[in-house]
Amino acid sequence: MTRLAGAHVLITGGSSGIGLALAEQCAARGAAVSIVARDPDRLEAARAGIGGAPVAAAPADVTDPAALDAAFAVLVAAHGPIDVLVTCAGSATPGRFVDLDDAVFRDQMEVDYFGTLHAVRAVVPAMVQRQHGHVVLVASTVAFVGIYGYSAYAPAKHAVRGLAETLRPELRPHGITVACAYPPDTDTPGFARENEQKPDVTRRISGGIAPRSAASVAAAMVKGIEADRLVITADPTTAALARAGGVMGPVLRRWLDRYVPDGG
Repeated sequence: MTRLAGAHVLITGGSSGIGLALAEQCAARGAAVSIVARDPDRLEAARAGIGGAPVAAAPADVTDPAALDAAFAVLVAAHGPIDVLVTCAGSATPGRFVDLDDAVFRDQMEVDYFGTLHAVRAVVPAMVQRQHGHVVLVASTVAFVGIYGYSAYAPAKHAVRGLAETLRPELRPHGITVACAYPPDTDTPGFARENEQKPDVTRRISGGIAPRSAASVAAAMVKGIEADRLVITADPTTAALARAGGVMGPVLRRWLDRYVPDGG
């Protein structure tokens, strides 16, 4: 089992939302926490506000592998080798497929998939060398089921899920646990921005679902890490999809289709 106490936990997207909540909870458990995010001012404010064990921070854009490597080197110098990596950095840009510009599809893959990939590639070689490590890739409930309005975001999170499932057997012989977390709608600043862009159908679908708090999602992730769970969920619906997505898919699709008017 992975022990957070005394471990060096590095979290991308750690200046707000789930990443910040996770950093706070890991620090409270005695982990040496490092956080990475794009905005230096927000990052420093987050670092200063986390109590408990020592917290280090280094700014970087996860879409820039060279900058990410440099930031990780600073954090390793501060706290030692990375024991646990959690890739919380990400964003969602909803919209109807016919209305979205090609750039949105590229941006979602760059941030959500390649941003995850760059972070994993930056830490895994050292974990292989040490024959020890724990990697948690953060996907989404939409990695299990397609939701109207997420034609750019959902494929990127499907790719994250595929990466996690492919890395797991390859890295397991090296003592590395590879897990994937699937947060549902979560009350974060990013979710608030997302709500401003949702098509009406998407808004109606999500309107009947109360978002989870970032703290509750982070708590589920902490529990999953400490139990070495390969699939980490924070709500009953996502947990059911993870267990029986193939069986539930047709039923869930029929339910979702009720929200879409004829003609789209």
